Amino acid sequence: MTTVALDGRGAERGSEAIVAGTRAAAADGIKLRVFGDPAALSAVGEIDGAEVVPAAEEITNADEPVAAVRSRPEASVVLAARDVAEGRSQAMASAGSTGATMTAALFALRRLHGVRRPALAVQVLVPGRPGPPTLLLDVGANSDARTNDLVQFAYLGAAFSEAVLGVPEPRVALLSVGHEATKGSAAVVDAHARLAGAQSLDFRGNLEGGDLLAGAADVIVTDGFTGNVVLKTIEGTAKTVAEAVRAAARSGPRAAAGGLLLRSSLGGLRQRMDPDATGGAILLGLRGVAVVGHGSSGPEGIANAVRLAARTVDERAIVKTTKLLQGSGMTRGELRRQSSPAGMRDRKEP
Repeated sequence: MTTVALDGRGAERGSEAIVAGTRAAAADGIKLRVFGDPAALSAVGEIDGAEVVPAAEEITNADEPVAAVRSRPEASVVLAARDVAEGRSQAMASAGSTGATMTAALFALRRLHGVRRPALAVQVLVPGRPGPPTLLLDVGANSDARTNDLVQFAYLGAAFSEAVLGVPEPRVALLSVGHEATKGSAAVVDAHARLAGAQSLDFRGNLEGGDLLAGAADVIVTDGFTGNVVLKTIEGTAKTVAEAVRAAARSGPRAAAGGLLLRSSLGGLRQRMDPDATGGAILLGLRGVAVVGHGSSGPEGIANAVRLAARTVDERAIVKTTKLLQGSGMTRGELRRQSSPAGMRDRKEP
């Protein structure tokens, strides 16, 4: 039975969401160790398969992540990461500070051999399209990305998509400003050239922003700055559209009648577009499993973050990712650099 270390502090909806999410995840047979205030989380002790581990300190969004993680060894998210590193849990999840969660996970779990920078990957559920979600990475771990980083993100994303999301041969694409191989930043152009020659990936070239939700690829790769803007734009658009639909359905008697007829269909659409449906993002490229939940997660979002962490462990995603990277020849020491203009540019980048 998989045990997940859950950060019990920092969630915007407080301990009630943590307790309810713990109860829902435990009902699926997942064991949980919840780190936080024993008094606020006392109800966790009544849940079969769950326990509270006292953690007196919390790292908030107002704190500088690296300094806070280093100076607060008893903070809940730091203890959760350490629990995984020391083998008491097999994965961690947190709906607290994103920066603190990534930092604590990186320090405690360490990177896979040869991985220069882990990437934060999120599942994008496309309304009306059946099958597994599209995986978008990086969505915030690295504001800048070199050519080698983008190439490696492609391998990390493909391995996760196949191992956890069940996509047999994931189609991989780069996010750019045009479909042509020569369009985009220098790093994107060089990454395109490298991936086009990859034997172990189904590389489909470049995608533009309008292709994101079209199902043209299973894994879409970009730098963390662009990915974060794209993700929040999608989430904001979904929220705005949902509010507009509700307002239209209340605009008059005839619209209200139509709204009643569409109620079940619209409810399913709203559920699929809800960020809680995916449970958050996963930090790929580490030797352990770490899931970064949405700060605004409700009970279902907390439970889904724990489920995602457990499923990643159960599907042996770390082992499968390592094998794919080894097969690509990209884990021998620091990332292999090719004697090409792409490699020369990489050496000049800060």
